[in-house]
Amino acid sequence: MSSIDTAASPPAASGERKLHLGWALILINIAQLMVVLDATIANIALPYIGQDLHIGQADLTWIVTGYALAFGGLLLLGGRLGDLYGRRRIFMAGLAVFALASLAGGLAQNEGLLLAARGLQGFGAAMASPAALALITTTFPAGPARNRAFAVYAAMSGAGAAVGLILGGWLTGLDSVFGASIDGWRLTFLINVPIGLIAAALAPRFLNESARHKGWLDIPGAITGTLGLMGIVFGLSRAGEATYGWGSGQTIGALVAGVVLLVVFAVIESRVAHPLLPIRIFANRTRAVSFAAMMIAPAAMFAMFYYLSLFIQQVVGYSPLHAGFAFLPFSFGIVIGATTASKLVARIDPRYLAGGGTLLASFSLFMFSRISIDDSPGSVLAHLVKGETAGNGLNYWAHIFPFVVTMAIGMGLTFVSMTLTAVHHVRAEDSGIGSGVLNTMQQVGGALGLATLSTVALHFINQRGAEVGPALAQGIQQAGQDPSATIPGSSMSFLQGSTFQASFTAGATHAFEVGAVMMLAASALIWLLLNVKHTELATDNPADTAPDTIEDELGEGALAGGFGGPEAVPAD
Repeated sequence: MSSIDTAASPPAASGERKLHLGWALILINIAQLMVVLDATIANIALPYIGQDLHIGQADLTWIVTGYALAFGGLLLLGGRLGDLYGRRRIFMAGLAVFALASLAGGLAQNEGLLLAARGLQGFGAAMASPAALALITTTFPAGPARNRAFAVYAAMSGAGAAVGLILGGWLTGLDSVFGASIDGWRLTFLINVPIGLIAAALAPRFLNESARHKGWLDIPGAITGTLGLMGIVFGLSRAGEATYGWGSGQTIGALVAGVVLLVVFAVIESRVAHPLLPIRIFANRTRAVSFAAMMIAPAAMFAMFYYLSLFIQQVVGYSPLHAGFAFLPFSFGIVIGATTASKLVARIDPRYLAGGGTLLASFSLFMFSRISIDDSPGSVLAHLVKGETAGNGLNYWAHIFPFVVTMAIGMGLTFVSMTLTAVHHVRAEDSGIGSGVLNTMQQVGGALGLATLSTVALHFINQRGAEVGPALAQGIQQAGQDPSATIPGSSMSFLQGSTFQASFTAGATHAFEVGAVMMLAASALIWLLLNVKHTELATDNPADTAPDTIEDELGEGALAGGFGGPEAVPAD
């Protein structure tokens, strides 16, 4: 382990802090939006990236999962770096790394360089994202100001995925900028460069540096924890792929290795004086429940984006840009939900807001599972003969729009409430790692949800394909076409294409059903175990309320065998 002994920057005057609160919030949330939307902005561009860089279909998934693996696996380290070195400094460093990695990705000429750039983007995001959340906690006073700041932050986090789909569709469709010819997919990376560098340059002007704390950087914990999380996420990602599945040696090996490393990580954290992940973070029941709920709820939401975006593009027949705009109501809905929650959380306990939000989201997923098209072999072939997809003509306003809105409102209510309770009464020296755990729960939960729902969807897609395959092959032959012939402009055969059209809806709707159950599980946790009162959220000091844990009652360090947290170094 390496020693760290740094001094805190002098605090800004109170008048200057108040003057810059609005600009500080704008700066933090622009950076957060850039980090979050990058998880989806490249999705629409994947076919074009594969064509230009000659990347196979199986390897294309790593453009998305590589970013998620690095982001989720390194979040805890990023949070602790902010606690020890100063959150503004790590925020700036993360944005700079993210911007430079985006530049490398936009200029990449081969698969290896692009994947390396995506991993480096994830590392930059892992530094910037927990620091951004911690800067809100330390910059805005408890009460209405902090509630509003968290509402905007939650809206940016939730809306980023939808904004990424729209922006990705628009940028991918461009073929020139200011008269210069360029592949549109490259712009999905290059757009981050000026945003990230400008945000990093403005940070010293509008953000105060946090106090830096004397302690040790837990390198063994960082290595085992990060690799353990990466192993779990990698294994879950592999389990959701048709070519691997749960029985694959890679899946089993990665999951086992991940679990073993996390066990080693837990042992290390319980024995070192200054752990990467203090056990006291989970000793508070409010935070533990919030972390668990924020692991399950985003999993179902990310799966909704994944399957619904595939459904409306590949089965309903929307163009990439049209598909992006189909999700635009999600952005408005989550702002409505987040704004409502920020106003009500001062008067209503978060259990009711988050509990109601997760129930609304579960209802939305259930309604998505009720979507149906005529996917009989005869109907599918009739559409294909006319050059249409099987779901052509599905009424967006009746079957998709209402439930995109209700899903977004439910998530807005949930994210604001759970974000507030997840960092509730976290000690100042642990606020960065507390926010890192919160973000890690979302990333790991997203991987868990996609892996689980991918397995469910694949089962029913294969089952439906086996049922309709013979009839489709016979129909194609009767039309005078070879079922194994390649569809013009596609890499799929006529039989593969028609089977996909006839079976994907069955898989997606069953995945939505399981997602609804997952959201109900998160709701049950909140209703049964989240007992924090709205009056407690307006306080910064655990001593202002009744003790919530044994450690609160006995004193700091009681659960760490007498070891207190890192001591703050006096400001110069």
